[in-house]
Amino acid sequence: MNKHNNSGKKSELTSKRAKPRGPMRRDTKEVLTELVGKLKEKLDPKKPAATSAGEKHKRGELRPNLDRLTVGVDLGDRWSNYCILGLEGETLAEGQLRTTQEDLAEFFQALNAARVVFEVGTHSPWVQEVIGGCGHEVLVANPRMMDGSKRRKRKNDRIDANKLARLGRVDPQSLHPIQHRSREVRQDLVILRARDALVAARTELINATRGLVKSMGTRLPKCSSPSFAEKVEGTVPAELRDALLPLMRMATALSDCIQEYDEKIEKLGREKYGHTELLRQVKGVGPITALAYVLTLENPDRFVKSRDVGPYLGLVPKQEDSGESQPQLGISKTGDTMLRKLLVGSAHYILGPFGPDTDLRRYGLRLCERGGKNAKKRAAVAVARKLAVLLHCLWVSGEVYEPLRQGTSATIAPAVAA
Repeated sequence: MNKHNNSGKKSELTSKRAKPRGPMRRDTKEVLTELVGKLKEKLDPKKPAATSAGEKHKRGELRPNLDRLTVGVDLGDRWSNYCILGLEGETLAEGQLRTTQEDLAEFFQALNAARVVFEVGTHSPWVQEVIGGCGHEVLVANPRMMDGSKRRKRKNDRIDANKLARLGRVDPQSLHPIQHRSREVRQDLVILRARDALVAARTELINATRGLVKSMGTRLPKCSSPSFAEKVEGTVPAELRDALLPLMRMATALSDCIQEYDEKIEKLGREKYGHTELLRQVKGVGPITALAYVLTLENPDRFVKSRDVGPYLGLVPKQEDSGESQPQLGISKTGDTMLRKLLVGSAHYILGPFGPDTDLRRYGLRLCERGGKNAKKRAAVAVARKLAVLLHCLWVSGEVYEPLRQGTSATIAPAVAA
């Protein structure tokens, strides 16, 4: 009897997993009727004329660029390749120019108004400012979303520049263009990224010290990173003290620098980005995570729904569905790596022994109860995604955070029913 019940549960789970995640299948006649209706709207002479090429639709969609030049640029660290296409799509010029502000400004100031396309990268933020300042329309392509070069037999910078120009001319939507943050926000983000680099260097030094001591048959006591040198110096074997003392001193110096960055970040969030206080209402979200969230998103209105923040930060599963095959994959890990790590760290605190009783914690603990080898890791990522959505809601609405909003409503409902 038990076997029969278990098999029924397994079949029920299998049917749930097999549920299609894509668009629902529709009747052919219904699809054709809808298509004809849309075509009639497009061809209706009573409606105003469509916008000219290069302008955007009402929904923000880019039109093909057919009435001006199109320039594709493959940015390099020292030299960049360019390809200029004419009105009929013919190649007018190809060549190289130095990746410097002076050379790019001189080249594009001498060029008629055009659409310029290049991929996002280290140099793309300031290049966009320089070329946009010369009066050109700039599209910064997202290579993660574009079709890659796996099936291409020939690939070089000249071919890439030509491909970018042709895609930007006839199918700009396939570039999945992005918009860079403002220069001021990027400058403030440098403080957070510099601190993150120091933390990584300190972690590397501490791990190296522990590993070297362990290789000699002893172990160092557990302690926090800031107090590493103070707690560990007396337990290092005498024969290794001269070799490892410089590493511990360097870790101490890094801790002092990190402390200075923490004070700068606290001051920056308090004086310049006061709305970080809305995000810090959530226990587990400190000044670093709050400021990183605000600077990375920059403008909360760029997202139509708060749920869109999860995919933007790469906290949703990847998809490689094909036919009936729908494999379960890890998260996409797109977006800003530093912010994603900070949110996952906050999620671990919420789920940890010192985390307060909140809806987020209860949700994560329910996921942990499912068991499995990676249940806790999956729960932490899921809580991080929900936390990202919650922070966006608090930022947009300015509401006071209610830790047990769902728990309270669930408690009130039975009382009302009684």
